[in-house]
Amino acid sequence: MILAIDTSLGSAVAVVDLDGITLGEASSPNALGHAEIIGTLLEGALTEASVAPRDITHVAAGMGPGPFTGLRIGIAAARTFALARAVPLVAVASHDAAALSAFEADASGPIAIVTDARRREFAFTVYAGLVEKLPVRTTYPALAPRDDLDARLLSLALPANPIRRVDVTSISAGALGRLAGRMLAAGIAGDGASVEPLYLRSPDVTLGHAPKRVGV
Repeated sequence: MILAIDTSLGSAVAVVDLDGITLGEASSPNALGHAEIIGTLLEGALTEASVAPRDITHVAAGMGPGPFTGLRIGIAAARTFALARAVPLVAVASHDAAALSAFEADASGPIAIVTDARRREFAFTVYAGLVEKLPVRTTYPALAPRDDLDARLLSLALPANPIRRVDVTSISAGALGRLAGRMLAAGIAGDGASVEPLYLRSPDVTLGHAPKRVGV
């Protein structure tokens, strides 16, 4: 049983069995209140699935791309749950989960998963299609100014094979858990605790280069 958590856009939690069936799911579109809602969503997904924390065998964490503050809340929740239950943590790129959903709806490729990165920028990742039921990236997640994205995608496409743009406003935790299960089955799910999140930007608040002197 996989518990999947993503806060790269809104907040989403799901319980997915190892056959890829979503047993319980809860989400909020709010892109700001991750810390306030994540506990309620966890409880809701577990209750809907009729499972207890002891039934969870793996935890899937959505690793972005996404804003620093929101993204780290979901990752921290996933790591904490996995540590408390002593179960493996599976790191899954949030765009990969969105690509899986997109290809399941329409198998044609290539596609670009596009999400709002704020500050008049989009985050995007290009995928060729599904191989062994797993999305295959042709670019690493990157940022582009909103007005420049279509031109960027055009420059990456082959003349006879344009890139289909898929704008995503939410990440399905069910798809995240389903993808984690496929990664586990394929033997490519590494140690999620050691994988770096896809922040794309540094945090807004940083430490100064030198400590301030305090007079007595």
